[in-house]
This record gives sequence, C-alpha cells and structure tokens, in this order.
Amino acid sequence: MDSKLNFIVDEKNCNVKLRDFLRNTAGFSGRLTKGCALSGRIKVNNNTAKLNLVLKKGDIVEVTIEKEESQNVEPEKMDLDIVYEDIDVVVVNKPFGMVVHPTRNHITGTLANGLLYYFKEKGEKCIVRLVSRLDRDTSGLIIIAKNQFSHMCLARDMVKEEFEKSYIAVIHGNMEDTEGTIDLPILRPSQESINRVVDINGQRSITHYKVQEKIGNSEILKLTLETGRTHQIRVHLSHLGHPIYGDTLYGTEDDTRYISRQALHAYRLVFPHPRTGKLIVVESDLPEDIKNLISIIKDENN
Repeated sequence: MDSKLNFIVDEKNCNVKLRDFLRNTAGFSGRLTKGCALSGRIKVNNNTAKLNLVLKKGDIVEVTIEKEESQNVEPEKMDLDIVYEDIDVVVVNKPFGMVVHPTRNHITGTLANGLLYYFKEKGEKCIVRLVSRLDRDTSGLIIIAKNQFSHMCLARDMVKEEFEKSYIAVIHGNMEDTEGTIDLPILRPSQESINRVVDINGQRSITHYKVQEKIGNSEILKLTLETGRTHQIRVHLSHLGHPIYGDTLYGTEDDTRYISRQALHAYRLVFPHPRTGKLIVVESDLPEDIKNLISIIKDENN
C-alpha cells in the first residue's frame, strides 16, 4: 500500500467527467474530490487533471491522498497500545481515565496528544481523525483514520451491518432474557446536561446484548451497538434497572469498593478496510481492573 489510489477507466465509465467518476465510481465525497483537485493531487495518465475532464477507456486516474496537515494539538510522548496499524488506519486500545481529544479542561494527556507524537516520530504526515470515540472511563478499542480518504470511507461504512463495535460490561442484576435487543430512544435533556435519558422524544438507539456469564445477582454481558449515541449502553442498561458496576453517573456510588470506573470495555471491532474492503477484525483482552471486579463478585457468590 502507498499514499496513492489508482483507478483504470473501463468501458462503462468512458465519456464520464472526472468529477463524476470520482464521486460515483470511486466513492469520493464532494469535499474530498474538490480538495484533491484544488491541491493538484489528481492526475490522469500522469498529467494533473481538472474535474471537468472527460475520461476515455483505459485512462489511469491517480489520486494522492497524503498531504501536509496540521492540528491545534500539542504532540506528547506516551505509551500507546497499538493493536492494528497500516497506512490508512490505526486502532488503539485506550486505557480508562484517558480523554480521547483535548477539551477546555483536558488540554494535554489525551489520546490525540499521544497519537500526534507517535505519527511525528514515524515521519507520517497525519492528523488525528477519530472514527469512533469512547468515554474517558470506558476502556478499549478506538479507530483512527490516518488520512481524509480513509476517514470518509470508515465514517460512511459505520452504518453497514458488517461494521461491528462490541463491548463487555459487568452489570447489577439479571437481564430478563439471556439475549435480546434494547430499542429505546435516547435524549439529551438540555445543552448543559452531561447525562442522557430514555425519552420518547430522543433519537432511536439500538443495543444488542447476550449474557456471557451469570454470577449470582450480577452478569457479564456482551453488547453490540447498532447505533452509536453518547453513553448509549450505560443509559440503556441503567434504564432497565441493571446499571454497570462503577457507573456513578447512571448507577450508584457504592461500587467504588469494587472498581473505580464503569466496568465497560470496547473489546472487539470489525470494519471493512477503506482501501481494500477486506474485513479487519481486532480484539483486546479485558483490563485487569475488570478482571479483578469479576473475581471479587465470584468470591462473594461462593
């Protein structure tokens, strides 16, 4: 793989303008198409081309997707758990307690700070383009696109059935069924609200679950998101009366003797590669604090 994409114009696409070929056949967004053209990164038969060029059968269209970019984030050296990487994508196993991107209250120490340093050390001209996000105290896998093309493809493909984001949670109580689907709308009550609620006026939110293990009056669940609302899993489980251990926002303060954060880990990602379409499957093990929580619960139920 390299920083260029190449396409050969077939008979079906001859007499089509370059702009339409890139958007309709290559799947480029209008923004990416325009940006590549303005910076001279589109060539046809080795010549810089304008978007109104009419293509002929056999023409070779070449698009350079790498470009000089900057981001208002300070690079910061840190240990990152990189679990998958190629020229287009990097997947990081984020520890709990780490904010994903700088905010007014967290300018440094974020995943984005660490990734920018990592890219700089490798000599890669990347900025941090988050495809997925996790709450500060949710651990697990996050996808970052390394160029505008891969970000466009991954953001587009997130709605596809083969794109899977799965989690493990340890919950209070026992679900009514051993597996099922939670289809309840989630609303942010106001712009000032941190928490979300289940409300008929909210956005449709769908979470699939399966009980992995029952431990007395607690359970370990595997959950897969069909939609990706803020705090979705935490809101859904709390609303059903089964808050996640350690979730002080949607559960109880009493769990701090067990674990210092919500016992929620993004353990599995499946996504089509932006360049090849091949399904990439990435998994990560449960962190030690959740393993320890499970051991404590099991000891209490023996």
